[in-house]
Amino acid sequence: MLKAIIIDDEHRAQRVLKNLIEGFCEGIEVVATCDTLVDGVLNINKYEPDVVFCDIEMPQHTGLELLSFFKDVNFELIFATGYSEYAIQAFEMSAIDYLLKPIQLEKLETAIEKVKAKKDAESMKERLETLRQNFQGEVITKVALPVMEGLLFVEVAKISLLEADGSYTNVWFTDGTKLLISKKLKFFEELLSNNPQFYRIHRSSIVNLNEIVQYSKKDGLITLENKKITKIAREKKGDFEQKVAAIKL
Repeated sequence: MLKAIIIDDEHRAQRVLKNLIEGFCEGIEVVATCDTLVDGVLNINKYEPDVVFCDIEMPQHTGLELLSFFKDVNFELIFATGYSEYAIQAFEMSAIDYLLKPIQLEKLETAIEKVKAKKDAESMKERLETLRQNFQGEVITKVALPVMEGLLFVEVAKISLLEADGSYTNVWFTDGTKLLISKKLKFFEELLSNNPQFYRIHRSSIVNLNEIVQYSKKDGLITLENKKITKIAREKKGDFEQKVAAIKL
């Protein structure tokens, strides 16, 4: 039986989430509900839960500060939030689960099943730090990529090119190395949509404009700093040339 703790300064939100968990989710028990982050920390130390559901915006402390109270983290953290679409991008780039308010039962069940399947608490602090960095800026600056060993945290600026490979994406880095990631290119396109550094040059590729060293207008070939060569779609040339007009190639 999984043990859960809810941290939210709104009592109604506490009750709704607790009722959903206890009424519809098997194999999980709410052992405490808390109004403040400090109260949540005390109950986490007392009950040693498997998962903590935490609101982000609360008086005195934010949910982003929770893990700073712990040296070792042995629980999964799931945020309940009413944040905007950009904030959701920050969550997904950081590999931290979240529930949008008002909470949907199907989403809650999916989040709990993830906790049951595998707890990755060892990387929880790093994931939260990535999330904090992404919240501070106007664009996503760091991403947690799912790899065989767990998660790889990389600076977005170090990504040179993204290439579709079926249901996967080849992520090319500025040093010339690449990783095959189990996410579709559409996933990266949506999460980088507010970052002008990245541009979709083809239905199967997204390029980091800052990494371009040469563009051949005649054949539509782009050479990157890492020596990787990729091709731009014919219908994209006009818009692309406007975007790179100020870049010295």
